Amino acid sequence: PGPVNLVRLQQVIDLVEAPQLLFPPYPASYPRQLVPGQSFFERLHQGDVLIHQPFERFDGVIDFLREAVADPQVLAIKQTIYRTGSDPQMMDLLREAVRRGKEVTAVVELKARFDEEANINWAEQLESVGAQVVYGVVGLKTHAKMLLVTRREGRVLKRYGHLSTGNYNPRTAKLYTDLSYLTCDARMTADMDTLFVHLASPSRLGRMNKLWAAPFLLQKKMLEKILSVGAAAEKGQPARIVAKMNSLTDPVLIQALISAGQKGAQIDLIIRGACMLPAGLSGKTDNIRVRSIIGRFLEHSRVFFFEAGDVQDIYLSSADWMTRNMTRRIELAWPVLDLELRQRIVDECLLAYLHDTRNAWTLGAD
Repeated sequence: PGPVNLVRLQQVIDLVEAPQLLFPPYPASYPRQLVPGQSFFERLHQGDVLIHQPFERFDGVIDFLREAVADPQVLAIKQTIYRTGSDPQMMDLLREAVRRGKEVTAVVELKARFDEEANINWAEQLESVGAQVVYGVVGLKTHAKMLLVTRREGRVLKRYGHLSTGNYNPRTAKLYTDLSYLTCDARMTADMDTLFVHLASPSRLGRMNKLWAAPFLLQKKMLEKILSVGAAAEKGQPARIVAKMNSLTDPVLIQALISAGQKGAQIDLIIRGACMLPAGLSGKTDNIRVRSIIGRFLEHSRVFFFEAGDVQDIYLSSADWMTRNMTRRIELAWPVLDLELRQRIVDECLLAYLHDTRNAWTLGAD
């Protein structure tokens, strides 16, 4: 007895006039690294840009695409479409890009849960104006979030890319915590182009320089990082892992974490949803702590910090550590190399969550 589809109760929120029960509107700021009106192409030559949503507005990403569409030197735009929702902004911009003679490629995932209808509509509308619409690799969901712009600059072609832990959805960008990453790093953008070629053709995935893609190398590379931290712990060197994700259910990575912890590595996991690693078991997982932050926003960003001796690495990713993400989806993880951005990610996405005592609960051995 009782309601079957609890999601339908969300409609009640908009039907009841009870402002005292609602969060007040959150006044997000324009991305701090961006100046309204400044060219994104000029700005990215100065260094990579990080946008922390929803504290910073998704408008920065929309404005990047808008400038690319309007710029006559931009030749091609490629984008993955997973969970875009029904907001027309990005759709209108991509269609306008086609009308302006740019080559537009959209990789549309038709099996994005809850967004199937919206994505089919996107595909039909883009195809109708002449965009190249592809549906990825058979048997694999395209879950990676990337936008790649190719621009003519003098006699050379320059690529500019956007990678994200979240979706190209202006609505959820106000509700989910996510990290957007803008770069013109030649090797990273070349990797993005290599992956787009793989998604749009029957060719095998080419060699990648900086990005790790699932189901090809992502699990293996994450495993290597965990093992390196365990090896450092055995030598008595600094050994630390802090990982923030939606869910942890992949047995291979779970066993590696347990092994690293048993060797002395200190491991903190910030996991919003399902976690199959039992923390704090005497003699087994004493060095592993698991906490979950349940606050106003849905925690969606994936951040992975590894310290092994004198080497520290930070990766952002579209993938949780779940078997489906590692083996049955197209996913991406990428390194953050800029020292200032690395420190900002540590402060805003890791330390703040480890020190939160108001919105957190910790997983006990029981």
